[in-house]
Amino acid sequence: MDIKWLGHSCFLLTGQDGTRILMDPCDPATGYEIQPVEVDAVTSSHDHHDHNYLRLALGENVRRITEPGTFSVKGATIIGFPTWHDNQGGVLRGGNIMYMIEMDGLRLLHAGDLGHIPDAETRSALGRVDILMIPIGGTYTLDHVGALELCDLLHPAVVVPMHYKTKNLNMPIGELLPFLDRANKNWRVHRMRQSDAVITPESLGKDRIIVLTYEGKRID
Repeated sequence: MDIKWLGHSCFLLTGQDGTRILMDPCDPATGYEIQPVEVDAVTSSHDHHDHNYLRLALGENVRRITEPGTFSVKGATIIGFPTWHDNQGGVLRGGNIMYMIEMDGLRLLHAGDLGHIPDAETRSALGRVDILMIPIGGTYTLDHVGALELCDLLHPAVVVPMHYKTKNLNMPIGELLPFLDRANKNWRVHRMRQSDAVITPESLGKDRIIVLTYEGKRID
């Protein structure tokens, strides 16, 4: 599976058979420049502008997935788990959907704008998590402390942090460094010089944090 970070919480996943899934595309108001891309499916964890810019997903038969449930898209299975965008049962910011992508023998969970620690029943329903994409910036989501708490509960082999402050992002949330500083005791951190990483069951490893680099331009 090829995992490419396009900015903020937006990722493009490409399977070995060519299946392409765009996740949580964000609009230009975020400060990220993301070009439209041909895909088989696009997911949106919730209906906010930095996660629902579905027009970036091109193709004649694009599957637009914005609800919980189980969906089959070519070589992938996509499962949506309902959660909340805050720690008060959705009172502040409404709902959020975590999407599990099963593809190429891997199980990748994109947590969207998760704002709380999911309960034991939800964690059990998730099953094995090989790769976890998790927000760490706080303010609107879990912060770096809560994100690492969830990592300890789910035990993913690989963690990919997202939804944190960068020079591109026009949003008042926390930066990456506090997460990495706190994680250094128990996780091996790999800071990549590119925006994508290819992960297979054989190369998965364990207790790894992969930090991808945004390669686009700043929008002023």
